[in-house]
Amino acid sequence: MEPPERLAAHLTEWLGVWPPPEDGRVLVVGSAHRDEPGWDGGMRPVVGVATPDGAVISVRPAWLPAVQALGDGLPGVIEGLPRATGLPAAVVGVGIFRWSVDPTDLPDGGEWVPTEDPRVPPWLKPFNGDVLVAWDDEGAYGAGVGRKQHDRWGHELSVGTEPALRGRGIARRLVAQAARRVLADGAVPTYLHDPANVASAHVAAASGFPDRGWRSIGMWDSAETVGR
Repeated sequence: MEPPERLAAHLTEWLGVWPPPEDGRVLVVGSAHRDEPGWDGGMRPVVGVATPDGAVISVRPAWLPAVQALGDGLPGVIEGLPRATGLPAAVVGVGIFRWSVDPTDLPDGGEWVPTEDPRVPPWLKPFNGDVLVAWDDEGAYGAGVGRKQHDRWGHELSVGTEPALRGRGIARRLVAQAARRVLADGAVPTYLHDPANVASAHVAAASGFPDRGWRSIGMWDSAETVGR
């Protein structure tokens, strides 16, 4: 498959249906995946992706009638999700959803190592696959990228850099290198971040992940668990 076809296959598997309507409406679907552990063993009862043309929001099958009753407008569905799912304290978040078919031609920035490597920091340990690490001058962890392998076709990248190494362009080199690896493995790399995270946005754009106006939608049971 070409990368755009891989993306469509990933979103079909991840959400249950793809593509979204092309008239700005929201398509709410029930998927058994929302009742199953995700890449790290955690539950994601609501997952959605919106494009400038429309959106698909995937929910637990038991919630489908109540969420569909919210209508087909994205703002109304987002606002009503906690009430419709019986979780009034839940938090709905909207992030930037990026994907790449042509990573920036930057020099490699790190080394692929297994998560069992004792030098790998705790935040990279849960990723379901080897991780990409840049070492500092003493050979200790300096920056890294993990792959959230949601399915055969979609691998979401997450990057982190130690404060002492920030501002050197290491993160963008790692993300571009990881994206090339994902494409070579036959999947498509995705990159999600908070709209307020300007630094992450700069890394994404510099490594070949443009902002196409796509957004990610998720729901967590409290503000403390957002992003996990």
